[in-house]
Amino acid sequence: MQRALVTLHGAGWIRPTGEALTRWVVTTKALQVGRSATGELGLRDVALPVLEELRRRTDETVHLTVPEGGKVVLIERLETSQPVRIVLPLGQLLPLHASSNGKAVLAASPPETIERYLAESLPRYTDTTITDPERLRAELAVVRARGYATNGGEWRSDVSAVAAAVVGGAGLPVAGISINVPTSRMSGTSRTEFGALVAEAAKRLGAELTGR
Repeated sequence: MQRALVTLHGAGWIRPTGEALTRWVVTTKALQVGRSATGELGLRDVALPVLEELRRRTDETVHLTVPEGGKVVLIERLETSQPVRIVLPLGQLLPLHASSNGKAVLAASPPETIERYLAESLPRYTDTTITDPERLRAELAVVRARGYATNGGEWRSDVSAVAAAVVGGAGLPVAGISINVPTSRMSGTSRTEFGALVAEAAKRLGAELTGR
């Protein structure tokens, strides 16, 4: 136990209350992490009514993600009532180039962020994953023009989705909202309908976050 406490002390999480290493208090590092988590929880609180409305209108699974370390991470999930559904755990990391939320967030990012990502390797997950930088650059241009991104089994072959970026006050993407369905249930018509709905939801959430 003492070794564990010394490790936490070395990492800056706790400090001794006196000279003897027998009593410890939590440092402000935990407070900093708490503040970060509070911001995420605030986003979820504002987003929930928007997500609920989107699920009601589609009866499909709805995800809320946020950018994190060159990926997007799932922070909220509202599930469909249909027996065949897409289930991903909260905290799931998704690649920017092979998920609808990722492509939506990447397309709304500054040009230098996009080029930095394109300069890296683009891993292949399925036969439909876009791994060519030029193809991905063209895809992102389509996303910006259309207002939403699509994923046709590019991360997992059984998962298809549409997503739109939520843009914050600084004009940068702060989140992504997606509608997620089994690939077998995603038709061309439903993809277009869901795309319009998710774009509308993302704009509404962005307006609520920025007060516009």
